[in-house]
Amino acid sequence: MGEFWDKLYYGNTILDYAISLGIILGAIVAAKVLYWFSKTVVKKLTEKTKTKLDDILVDKVEEPVVFGLILYGIWYAITRLKFAKSMITREEYSEILMEKTGFAPDPEIVEKAVDTTLTSFDAVSSGKVIPYPYWENFFHHLFGFLIVVNITWLIIRTIDALIEEYVVPMTEKTESDLDDQLLPIFRKGLKAIIWVLGIVIAFNNAGFNVGAVIAGLGIGGLAFALAAQDTVKNFFGGIMIFADKPFKIGERIKINGIDGFVKEIGIRSTRITTLEGRQVTVPNCQFSENPVENVDMEPTRKVVLNLGLTYDTTPEQMERSLELLKEIGKDHVDIIEDEILVSFNAFGDFSLGILFIYYIRKEADILETQSVMNLDILKRFNAEGLDMAFPTQTILHQNIGQN
Repeated sequence: MGEFWDKLYYGNTILDYAISLGIILGAIVAAKVLYWFSKTVVKKLTEKTKTKLDDILVDKVEEPVVFGLILYGIWYAITRLKFAKSMITREEYSEILMEKTGFAPDPEIVEKAVDTTLTSFDAVSSGKVIPYPYWENFFHHLFGFLIVVNITWLIIRTIDALIEEYVVPMTEKTESDLDDQLLPIFRKGLKAIIWVLGIVIAFNNAGFNVGAVIAGLGIGGLAFALAAQDTVKNFFGGIMIFADKPFKIGERIKINGIDGFVKEIGIRSTRITTLEGRQVTVPNCQFSENPVENVDMEPTRKVVLNLGLTYDTTPEQMERSLELLKEIGKDHVDIIEDEILVSFNAFGDFSLGILFIYYIRKEADILETQSVMNLDILKRFNAEGLDMAFPTQTILHQNIGQN
């Protein structure tokens, strides 16, 4: 049995592989236990405290910490194994050093890396005299990259939770709507900056020459600018919204056939919830290129009502109907403006037309006001015996005698 565990495969015994696998499984189990302990024990303890800060930190830290524990277990299990080194030439080694530092390496440094114990004719004749740990460096850079990404994730989760818990309630208490509009942009911008910095540091840990990569971005700057035209237009459209303030969050607007309430104003787009309850994302450039109707900014809602009485109506009854409409307007000044317009304005095909125009007050409910007014008109007209007209035709039938 001992001979089985001592067999070598790629520089490691089966026992070494088994121990590394056990370490990985142990790290996963330990992470699961830590996550369970945090959910069942730590959170219950933080709920008993007066402050919410510890609850936020525990909730946002637990997942990155668990992931970090698993990463550490996998890294330790892999790095304890031995990996064969690849033989490379002096020129290849110089290129590797140049990629890392951005400068040509000192020849003395290259010569120090040469394995002077090599006596193989093939190795010496091919020039591959420098042992280089490709696999060790690969895993070292990979886990360095993942650790930095995990830390960045932890920072973003914590900052976003603190903003949600402490900053958002402060902006909701202020009278100005500007902070409510700017806060989502600030949150997204802050997260984007942290992610960019984290990725740059992660790539630097992975062995990439980040400075050279950033310098090389200037070459593709023109192509990027052409591809980002719409993004730039949307950005300046967002600036226009914050500068001109054609609408605010919560207001009802109409644009390009979209009718709904503004839910969020971003630096690239604005989210609108339509009257049907659907969410529509509108690019900000649309607000600078198209007219925007702010429904909530109207001082009153104008209602034009066309009524029709039958042709059997007498002049006295017509006069009475106009008086009734004026009385109805005076009786509902709590929901409509004092100014109303009443007119006997048409002899229609099947009715005598009456025009009734009134204005619903801004604070009144539009649909409820229309229902109240229409019901009152119907009740009073019926009480006075005024008949509403509906489309009718009078057909004259004449017998034509046969010759």
